[in-house]
Amino acid sequence: MTAEGLYEEIVIAGFGGQGIILAGRLLAQTAMLAGKEVTYMPSYGAEVRGGTANCMVVIAEKKIACPVVGRPDSLIVMNKASLNKFAQRLKKGGLLVMNTSLIDSEPQLDESIEIVAVPADELAVELGSQKSANMVALGAYLQKRGYLSPDAAAQALADVLAERHHKTLPVNIAALHKGGEFAQRHCPV
Repeated sequence: MTAEGLYEEIVIAGFGGQGIILAGRLLAQTAMLAGKEVTYMPSYGAEVRGGTANCMVVIAEKKIACPVVGRPDSLIVMNKASLNKFAQRLKKGGLLVMNTSLIDSEPQLDESIEIVAVPADELAVELGSQKSANMVALGAYLQKRGYLSPDAAAQALADVLAERHHKTLPVNIAALHKGGEFAQRHCPV
């Protein structure tokens, strides 16, 4: 939050196949449905599955001048390579949501950065679909930041998920809630 209201720059990163681009699209769509200004910029390698993937999302109350995020307020990382690439860019006082299923060490960051360590893959497997780990991590982020909710993201999910994947809506919605509950229980404000 700034003096002029909400202005949040987010980077979501991992490898292709982890649903990084979908998580970013869902975050952007959820914010748009809530009446926020939004920019969304995906980036992924040519090989996609297994390659690197990240997206930049900016959410604000007022018009956004630039979609490029150099120093994010928040970072959601799903693997160690993404943590190594983006963690040092986080602003002081920022939020790091990291998937401890694939990241086995805590980064050395400024002490003002809040770290939410979520075993996203394990929680997703408990729900029956490891592919929903992205939704677990996003749910944890939404719960911690509080300007949007896992419930709001669940309502927007059908808008961004291809119709042929609508059969996965229940598990992805459960994953959003599971991530939010994890953050609330293990990382209280």
